[in-house]
Order: sequence, then C-alpha cells, then structure tokens
Amino acid sequence: MVELFLRGGEFMWPILATFIVGLAFTIERLISLTLSTVNTKKFVVQVNEALANGGPEAAAEICASTRGPIASVFHAGLQRMNRGIDQVEKNIMNAGQIELAFLEKNLVWLSTVIAIAPMLGFTGTVSGMIGAFDAIAAANDISPAIVAGGISQALLTTLFGLIVAMIIQFFNNFFVSRIDKIVADMQEASVEFVDTLVEYEESHGASTAGN
Repeated sequence: MVELFLRGGEFMWPILATFIVGLAFTIERLISLTLSTVNTKKFVVQVNEALANGGPEAAAEICASTRGPIASVFHAGLQRMNRGIDQVEKNIMNAGQIELAFLEKNLVWLSTVIAIAPMLGFTGTVSGMIGAFDAIAAANDISPAIVAGGISQALLTTLFGLIVAMIIQFFNNFFVSRIDKIVADMQEASVEFVDTLVEYEESHGASTAGN
C-alpha cells in the first residue's frame, strides 16, 4: 500500500490530507452523536413520573442531568411552564432547531472531502497523462515502457481519490441516517410531552380551583 501511494506521485499527498481531515470530523461526529443518543422511551417515562410526583421543577432537574437533544428540548419547554402552553410549544420548537444545527455540525466538511478527494484524483490523472505524453514526445517513440509510469500514476491517484470519497461517504450517510432517527424521536417525544404538559396544567388548574 505504501509503495502504491508513493508511486502515485505528488497528488497523493493532498488526497491523504483530505482523508485525514475527513477522518478527524468523522471521529468527532461519531463521538458527538453517540453522546446524543439516549433511550427515549425510558427518558420520557422518567420525566413524566417526575412531573406527576414533583411538578415541573422535578422534571426540569431530570432533563438538566440527562445528555442529548431530547433532554435539552424538554428542559427548554419546562422553563416556560409559567407562561402557558403556547410559550412552551414555541420554546420547544426553537430549542429543536438549535439542537438540529448541533447534530448536523461539521457534516458540511465531510461533504467537502467527498467532493474534493475524487477531484484531486482526477487532477492527478490528468497530470500523469500529460507526463506520459511528454515522455512520448521527448523519446519520439510510443513504447509501453515510456508511458507506463505516467499511466500508472494517473490510475493510482484516481483510485485513491475514489477510495477516500467512498469511505467518507459511507460515514456521512450513516450520520445522516442517525440524525434523522434522533430528530424523529425528538419530534415524536416532544408532541407527547406537550400533551402531557397540557394534561398536567389542566389537572393542576382544576386542583387549584377546587382548593
């Protein structure tokens, strides 16, 4: 592999640099999305129990001590309980948009690597072919031995550029799929949570009126 890399010529180095950059952002996203994942059903049950037994303050404490976008969205809604359900829904929507931006952070750099790596490979291909034709012109002979080096360089840079793009593309698609699932869970849980808050507010108001 090292020998093939060295035979690819000078364009192999920028391809390697893009691969390293892509891997760095891949690792960052993998860690971030792993930390953002929680057992949604279990968390919702915990929050609902805290809300029923201790009120919004107890539920907010559960959210504050739990990592992930769903906990942050719930916490944002609970902070506006004293202003009515309309404000709760608005705060949840705003928090959801912010959390989505955090989830998608740095994916643009993965897309950039996916686009640039093959382009560098194709540029190396053109450079290798130019070198091959220059060798033909200098020798005034179309011998396989003369053009083999340039053609080999051209094929290797294209190969490595495409391999880098495919590897990063796989992880990028994996992250997009993971984010879509997190967002779907967050939206579904948020709708159920708002309904729970409406029921809590109605029962709490009725209890206060009865007293």
